[in-house]
Amino acid sequence: MELFLYSLLAFAPILTAFFLLVVANRPATQAMPVAYVVTAALAMVIWKVPLVHVAASTVEGLIVTLEILYIVFGAILLLNTLQESGAISKIRQGLLGISRDRRIQVILIAWLFGSFIEGASGFGTPAVICVPLLVAIGFPAMAAVMAALIIQSTPSAFGAIGTPVLIGINNGLEGSTAVEQEIARLGLDFSDYIGIIAAQIGLIQGVIGVFMPLLLIGVVTAYFGDAKSWKDALPAAGFALFAGLAFAIPYALTAIFIGPEFPSLMGGLVGMLIVIPAAKKGFLKPKTLWDFPERDQWSPAWLGTSTPEISQTTVPMKALQAWTPYLLLGILLVLSRLRVLPLRRWLQSVQIPFSNILGTEISISVQPLFLPATLFIVVVIITYFLHQMKGEQIQRAIAQALQKLLGTALAIGASVPMAKVFINSGVNSSGLASMPLTLADGISQLVGQVWPFFAPVIGMIGSFVAGSTTVSNMMFSLFQFGVAEQSGLSTSVILALQCVGAAAGNMLAVSNIVAAVATVGLIGREGILLRQLLLPVTFYLIFAGLIGLVAVFILGF
Repeated sequence: MELFLYSLLAFAPILTAFFLLVVANRPATQAMPVAYVVTAALAMVIWKVPLVHVAASTVEGLIVTLEILYIVFGAILLLNTLQESGAISKIRQGLLGISRDRRIQVILIAWLFGSFIEGASGFGTPAVICVPLLVAIGFPAMAAVMAALIIQSTPSAFGAIGTPVLIGINNGLEGSTAVEQEIARLGLDFSDYIGIIAAQIGLIQGVIGVFMPLLLIGVVTAYFGDAKSWKDALPAAGFALFAGLAFAIPYALTAIFIGPEFPSLMGGLVGMLIVIPAAKKGFLKPKTLWDFPERDQWSPAWLGTSTPEISQTTVPMKALQAWTPYLLLGILLVLSRLRVLPLRRWLQSVQIPFSNILGTEISISVQPLFLPATLFIVVVIITYFLHQMKGEQIQRAIAQALQKLLGTALAIGASVPMAKVFINSGVNSSGLASMPLTLADGISQLVGQVWPFFAPVIGMIGSFVAGSTTVSNMMFSLFQFGVAEQSGLSTSVILALQCVGAAAGNMLAVSNIVAAVATVGLIGREGILLRQLLLPVTFYLIFAGLIGLVAVFILGF
């Protein structure tokens, strides 16, 4: 009973944010400061976390907030630069040349290109890149944000060159005697064990990933079509499943035979190489064209305050020249993340350390050159010369990017510190485990032997709060391992399900949502997005849970 009570209290910060955003429909700028206050109060009063530790966690969160704002600024600046140079107009013409069907366009840009960017960079980058691009070719801002958030699921399990596994799960398990004993019993070393987990993640995510493009176009047609019907997705179902397979097969094979670094990259890249030529040739093309309603019929909620007006006129620029900034960005992101190349080490060598914040053990180090935003700015500089731009064009691009950040700062500046206080609550005088571990322990006591079905839920909760698959895995991997061992379940399968759930939770991560809406001026509509994203997240968790049950109790993993 005592554990159940503390679990409910640990759930209060999440419930507060959810209620204010989804039920009360308050903007994140109002909801997240309240959620932060609730979290800090519970940490100090119930968990008895020292005030200085709460303050240090808050400072840590504010430092991470600056990193996120820097990334958002870089993405918006790149988009604004391409608008000013006329490249976006040319890109729009090219995409419309492949297909004018919005279902096909969202699969190409959000699912395939977005997955490639997620594999290279992670940390919410696909949304801040793909959202403005979708809006630029005629998508409602709300539809663009939703699409970009939905795809930050399957690829995010291996995002940023395998970081959620190599850093998240690895660091979460490292140093545990129980883990070392289990690995020795299996006759493996630590890297082999991580490789098995990665392969199982790849298999589970690969199965779900086949159906994600179909779910994606279903959500777009159901929420943003004239008929508001899922049936409008069915004529494109063949193409969607084809795109799902084109991504999922190389994704899963890479995870099984190579490891966790490149599945999302390979899935996105191979998928684009297969699907784009097929789309050009009309392979599995729907017989009827689907588009959004006329713009004057769009709901005001669909429109951002900074929706770009793209010229319909022909731009004197070759398609390759227009796409070159995005191609450069993809190449730079990949090169900067490969551990075998010196570029990664050089970018990481510049650090701004914040050690023992306010005299506590909390420390954080910022690597400004390694953040994706720095590469965005490098590409902007190259674009300035490549597209022969004028100084006033860049000045306008910078001014507009800075303006869009203003509404974002408060929401992210409360949500990230809230997450840090929540996560760091294990340093206390109450004898309680941290809030996330207390909550997870309570859930595990309730569900017992059907834990494989609920393991992804814990991962989802971690990402919702922390805004990161990697941090969710770091928080909960050892806990998931312990539950699996006590229940006699496969530890590797349960850890794989943790990562799958964490990837699904990326769709709901408040910091990701706020960063995405900032790029098109949708600040204040986070609650609407959360409500609409509940369906794809629920689908994902149920699908993953059922696969987990089959793997453990039928296939005997």
